[in-house]
Amino acid sequence: MMVYINAFLFCGTICMLGQILYDNTKWTAGHITSLFVVIGAFLDTFSIYDWFLDIAGMGASLPITSFGHSLIHGALAQAEKQGILGIALGMFDLTAAGITSAILAAFFVALFARPKS
Repeated sequence: MMVYINAFLFCGTICMLGQILYDNTKWTAGHITSLFVVIGAFLDTFSIYDWFLDIAGMGASLPITSFGHSLIHGALAQAEKQGILGIALGMFDLTAAGITSAILAAFFVALFARPKS
């Protein structure tokens, strides 16, 4: 029963913080989403996000912060095995492969596409 409560509290807190930022700043949803990805990556760099996963279970796996965790977790694991090249290759591990591919594709399309004014 405590696992459900912890999952609800963790995921609910992330959502609440996002809503507070959205309501009280001029940031768009994209800004807030990017911030949460970076926070998840930062927390995983220092192995703090793994602790959240142990405590909150799926409640820590669902929010967007988990994507940052997945990116860095895979990158650091491959960096230990393959060195500096493993950082780039590691981002394609775990659950981040599809989203990382979409980010890279969007970046390259943005380089060549002209926005309509």
